[in-house]
Amino acid sequence: MKIVVIDYGSGNLRSAAKALERAATELGTVSGASPTVVVTGDASVLKDADHIVLPGVGAFGDCIAGLRALPGMSDALEDAVIRRGRPFLGICVGMQLMATRGIEHGAFEGLGWLDGDVSPLTPSDDSLKIPHMGWNELVVAAGGGGHPVLDGIAGGQHAYFVHSYAFRPAREGQDILATVDYGGPVAAVVGRDNMIGTQFHPEKSQETGLRLLGNFLRWRP
Repeated sequence: MKIVVIDYGSGNLRSAAKALERAATELGTVSGASPTVVVTGDASVLKDADHIVLPGVGAFGDCIAGLRALPGMSDALEDAVIRRGRPFLGICVGMQLMATRGIEHGAFEGLGWLDGDVSPLTPSDDSLKIPHMGWNELVVAAGGGGHPVLDGIAGGQHAYFVHSYAFRPAREGQDILATVDYGGPVAAVVGRDNMIGTQFHPEKSQETGLRLLGNFLRWRP
């Protein structure tokens, strides 16, 4: 199994890759397989990727520009994820890039895989600070409980967040697998078909995050 982590200049590649390596090692111990984690900005490597991970920190516009600056990467992603159905995980801004559009210091076109916008957090409680930073309790949506990547992850478990913007689907509840409460419901896990994304950082979310990464590596949509 080859797990490809896309390097487009984002800042959390090392911690994401290390967490994936740990999950891959545990998976290999159980299954006898020998998964490898490859961090690369080379679009050609996606041709034989079994799983693809897109991390991300920073501003939406900067991240999508960095991704599109990699020669051939946009087309390679479209081919691997949309046409060939490779399992895909977006993390934090990597998840947000799956959206139609990001509205952060302007409006920027996303990958367009999930119908909706990424816009500023607007908690109803004025005492809540922006960014939303720290641990928060997951609420698994009605359509998310049976998702293989959320297997063993129940409502009430905690994950670690750092973000000021959030995904809002074009239709209420569409593609939302889990939320958190931060002055109102905020998308925490999104997904459709062979794609899933987490607004939180699995690599910083201890047992919950490692369980999710292990589930992702086992996933065969």
